[in-house]
Amino acid sequence: MTENEMILDPELAAEQKRKAKHRKKVQAYIKKYVSLFIGSIITAVGLEIFLVPNNIIDGGVVGISIMASALTGQPLGIFIILFNLPFLYLGYKQIGKRFAFSTTFAIISLSAWTAYFGPVEKLTGDLFLAAIFGGIITGLGVGLIIRNGGSLDGTEIVAIILDKKSSFSIGEVVMFINLFILSSASLVFSWDKAMYSLVAYFVISKMIDIVIKGLDESYAVMIVTENHEEITAAIMARLGRGVTLLHGEGGYTGDPKKVLYSVVTRLEVDKLKEIVMEKDEASFVTINPVHDIVGGMFKKKAIH
Repeated sequence: MTENEMILDPELAAEQKRKAKHRKKVQAYIKKYVSLFIGSIITAVGLEIFLVPNNIIDGGVVGISIMASALTGQPLGIFIILFNLPFLYLGYKQIGKRFAFSTTFAIISLSAWTAYFGPVEKLTGDLFLAAIFGGIITGLGVGLIIRNGGSLDGTEIVAIILDKKSSFSIGEVVMFINLFILSSASLVFSWDKAMYSLVAYFVISKMIDIVIKGLDESYAVMIVTENHEEITAAIMARLGRGVTLLHGEGGYTGDPKKVLYSVVTRLEVDKLKEIVMEKDEASFVTINPVHDIVGGMFKKKAIH
């Protein structure tokens, strides 16, 4: 059947569109779980080859599991699954089954890979190097899992729930819990191991941010201006970024306003400010970081 015949047959065209949508959904599903699987491998390498053999812990459930494994001599993976079970139930009830399934898959994969890498000899006995490189590798794996809708840490689930029912933010709850857990490392191991664990936790947190946000962080920019045409043309020509024109109204005067919306990289923010001030010094600009962007971006051009 030719393309013209397909256009004339709306049912066939609709069927082709449905199949294409289903195929795209399956591909996204496969990509997600492959990423979760790879993330669990990377996390296991960071834990079992750098952190665990040097008695350096991570925060959250993984940190508690490392201490429990050291005290009992049982495999780390058993405790990771065991301690996460109540949090998985909470996540299923409070957040959703998709999150619970992704998290369950990531936790089981991590447990299996910790058992695999457990017998492997540690790469370094230097505590500082172990904390730094173990933190980088573990943070890379955890960040990949979080970016694809999973989690390895039940304390994050508790933080999300408490955030809805208390005045504390998710970050504050997670920090409080992890400070308590990391301090406990001094009782199980020693104070120096606890301090190196803090170093590792800091590196892991920063690495997770890099994986989720990207090395070249992007910013959403809103510009309220009377000279929208010139500013739009300049941003598109000199930064190579798309611009969306929004129609607003002054809250006090009721006068119609033009609002420009665009997304630029961290390195382009200063140039954008320069363009805006050059075209309209009376304009009002707000700049906010964004964590992810899908489509809608112009191909990058040289800044000039």
